[in-house]
Amino acid sequence: MIESITGYLFGIVPLGDIVFGFSEFSIIGFITAVIFTIIVYLTNPEKQLEAQKFRVEDKLEVVSLKELKIRRMMAIVCGIATAGAMLTCDLFDYALFLTLVGIANIGIVSAVKREWVLTASYQYGLIAIIATLPLFGSAGIILAKTGTLSIFELPKTQTSLLFEKIMFAAGMAGETGIAPFYAAKAEMFRAPGSPYILMIHLSSLLLIVRTVEILLTI
Repeated sequence: MIESITGYLFGIVPLGDIVFGFSEFSIIGFITAVIFTIIVYLTNPEKQLEAQKFRVEDKLEVVSLKELKIRRMMAIVCGIATAGAMLTCDLFDYALFLTLVGIANIGIVSAVKREWVLTASYQYGLIAIIATLPLFGSAGIILAKTGTLSIFELPKTQTSLLFEKIMFAAGMAGETGIAPFYAAKAEMFRAPGSPYILMIHLSSLLLIVRTVEILLTI
């Protein structure tokens, strides 16, 4: 079952404690994240017309160059962190990539200067901070039980990790899984610069699938 999930393992690249594994699953996820990151880099936000209350004319909303750079940078960081999470084969490093994606998602949401968007960003930030406890706590318990955090070595252990897997899944959901809900709650699709929030949905989807693959493997 494990081989059917990850596909053929082409090789690993150890960089100290950071180990990258290249399987069919991880390569597909990595390439997908890189392609969308390049698209985000080349994309400019659209100009929007907003109807004015009690007025006949419309208002043209244009994103300034300063705000454009911030949103694009956070979207690119989100894409790079997602691509790294697709390849890493260490549970702690994967948790770090999840946290970096969560921080980047908060930056993407909070870059829109609208009151309701900033409120949603603040609420999402609180959830992400709380989610770090079960995320890294579960990784610490797994290390204490098995003596390793390597995704290659954990399947060889005979220790039950059901509780730790549930904690890790809850931490992942708080860090990245719920990000699209807060983006939708803030109605960011109607906010200027909305194309960049597509990285939130892409990273959430890829990381949920990657987390399921890791939890089934270990």
